[in-house]
Formats: sequence, structure tokens, C-alpha cells
Amino acid sequence: MSGHSKWSTIKRKKGANDAKRGKIFSKLIKEISVSARQGGGDPDGNPRLRSAIAAAKAENMPKDNIERAIAKGSGGGDGDAYEEILYEGYGPGGVAVLVECMTDNRNRTVADVRHYFAKSNGNLGENGCVAWMFDKKGQILVDKGKISEEELVDKALEAGADDVIEDENEFQVLASVDDFNDVRDSLEGQGVEFLEASISMIPQNTIEVIDEKVAASLLKLLENLEDHDDVQKVHANFDIDQDLMEKLS
Repeated sequence: MSGHSKWSTIKRKKGANDAKRGKIFSKLIKEISVSARQGGGDPDGNPRLRSAIAAAKAENMPKDNIERAIAKGSGGGDGDAYEEILYEGYGPGGVAVLVECMTDNRNRTVADVRHYFAKSNGNLGENGCVAWMFDKKGQILVDKGKISEEELVDKALEAGADDVIEDENEFQVLASVDDFNDVRDSLEGQGVEFLEASISMIPQNTIEVIDEKVAASLLKLLENLEDHDDVQKVHANFDIDQDLMEKLS
């Protein structure tokens, strides 16, 4: 299972409190506004906006908040002030890390991201240093307790998914970026419940992290990055044993 899906599991456990939920809402509003600014306010003709709205609904964001974010983006204002930047680097244990940012101040953001890498004994790299290790795909995470593997595979293949991968507690449904919205909508229509559905960077290979101190430092780096207001998503190619993951989280 990719580092991203494992990190998503940790985030869900940590994200139950109001402060974390407020940050999640802020990031989703920013994504909705920028998506509407770039591709228009009609989700039927704007796949990125459609995905952003679905993600917001999955987090139980009120409809009024979503509509205001769309209006803000499609009508002008702050939505066009944000710059999208992808930072790349290596975290503890040589783990490759991608950091997707949306910022109105590049200098502030890169300084903070570099600080977090250095603080965790990692380093921020040049453009392209690790991005080649990842593939951009649609990813849908499903609780293993909600559906059998056989049933999910049948429904996912019928929906047009590329693959279904099993982890300790979840199934990971993968689809091409172009097919992602259709696959998600089809699975939803077939009654499949999601833990998460998003466009993600899926690592081609993973690095096993077995040292507790290295694992703790890595997870702290990812958490610091995720907590930053300018950071939208963090992806990494790590694999940590379930027992160690539970101990650290």
C-alpha cells in the first residue's frame, strides 16, 4: 500500500478535532475556488471542480460553504491570487516526499517547507528529483469491514477502475485521472462507501521504514507539512509495519 494511503489513515485518526477540521475546510475551500477560477463554476464541465466538491461533501462541508467558494472563484477575487507549486525532497530514511502547495507568497512557503525538511533531517530537493517515482492516479479508499474484496473488485472493474489493492484495513481502488470521476460516481451509485476519494500521486515503489525513531521523525515531518496553511496535499513512498504505525499514531 502506498505511503499516501497509510498517511491518509493517520490523518483521519488525527483529524477528528475541530481545529483539524477547520484546516481541512480551509484547504478544500481554496481548492474549490481555484478550480472554479481556472475551469469555470459548472462542475459538469470542470472535472477538477467536480472532484473538489465531492471531497468537500465527503467531509460534510455545508452546501452554503461550497457555493460561496465556487462563487468566489468564478466571480474573481482571491481565487486568482494563488500560485500552485509542487515541492520535492527526501525525508528521514530516504523517503521521497511530494508537497502540493497553493500560496499567495512563494518565498514564505518555500522557506517554511525547507525548514520542516531540515528539522526532520531531510532535505528539500530540485524540481524533478522525486516526482518521477510517482504516478498521478485517482485513488478511492474503502473500509475492508464494509465490503468483501470479491464484491468490490467486481464493482470496481464494472466502473472502469484499473486495479484494487488490499491493505491491512482498507482497499485501494485505482483509476486513471480521466476516468476517476466516472469510477467514483459509479461506485457511489452502487452503494460503495468511501473513506477517501481523490486524485493522488501513487508511488511506483515503497521504502520500508523499520526504525522507530526514523518512522517517528518521518511522520512528524508529514504532519508539520499537512498542518501548514499553504500545503494542500503531501505524498510519500514509505511503508511502515502496522504494529509500529499503531504505536506511533
